[in-house]
Amino acid sequence: MSKRFNPDRDVAEWHGPAIRYDLLKEVTVGFAVVLVLALVFAVVFSSPDESAITLQSWSKAAPVDFVQTAITELDGTSASATYGAPYNHTPGTGQQLGPISIERAIGVHIPLDTSRAFVIDPLETLPRQPALTSAIRQYKSAPAKQQTAWTSAYEKVVGKATFNGALHVAPGSYGPVAPMMTALLGMARSGALDGALTKTPQLYGTDYTKPLLFIADGTYMGNVAQSRNLLGNQWGMMNETGQYPGQAWLWLYTLWYQVPPMNSSSNGDVEVWAIMMGLTVLLALVPFIPGLRSIPRWTRIYRLIWRRHYRSLPPVSS
Repeated sequence: MSKRFNPDRDVAEWHGPAIRYDLLKEVTVGFAVVLVLALVFAVVFSSPDESAITLQSWSKAAPVDFVQTAITELDGTSASATYGAPYNHTPGTGQQLGPISIERAIGVHIPLDTSRAFVIDPLETLPRQPALTSAIRQYKSAPAKQQTAWTSAYEKVVGKATFNGALHVAPGSYGPVAPMMTALLGMARSGALDGALTKTPQLYGTDYTKPLLFIADGTYMGNVAQSRNLLGNQWGMMNETGQYPGQAWLWLYTLWYQVPPMNSSSNGDVEVWAIMMGLTVLLALVPFIPGLRSIPRWTRIYRLIWRRHYRSLPPVSS
């Protein structure tokens, strides 16, 4: 017994005319046209992208902000130092999807001690610096209470520091912290700190986790992003500058950050991710959902796509 034909599920066999179609030729011509247009536009309009923010460019443009951030990395109070999973075991749940904390479920798999990774370890790579070596040794051997006293005193005054070829901070009891911060600023301005934080045993260093976290802990990158209309409430970092959204394929993702409750929720990233995963699953299941899969047949949109073919057919007599 043959299966009953269901127009919502089955496709009728085509008995109409067939036309030869050279798909390879069309793809080749389309690729050539797009390539020529891309080259012409690249020459005429150049790239709209800004240069990447590095530790060197940050420390040169805003040296005081750099040092303010560096001292919080040293004393463990920066955003990265207190973030929690996947970087450290700071108490807290992080962003949650309902009762589930995704960050804690994954765990700490990129361990990060900002004091060592961003300050002490890079400074120890500087050669022929006996005074700096002595300062680092003094800091590392001091009790935690003494370290906190030094960093707290320095952190209170560094916001009022000035820079005129060198960093000038009001006198105080900073112990070895002041020469360490001065050396780290000089290291960043020379470009050596960028290299130290991306150092890898491999031939090419492609892991920019540490410099990106360091830069994000300061205010400089946020200020630059705001001036370029790239904050989350300005359509986010979509690799375009100016007052316009970027790539069209990212609009669906970023638009949810403009909609309540995601635009003000502390769990906004996870909520947007959950929405996009749900929409992705829905899209994948379209061919299997009765009714939804029949929308093209009901709307007869295929007649618009193949309008030349249908115009060539003889009119249907009534």
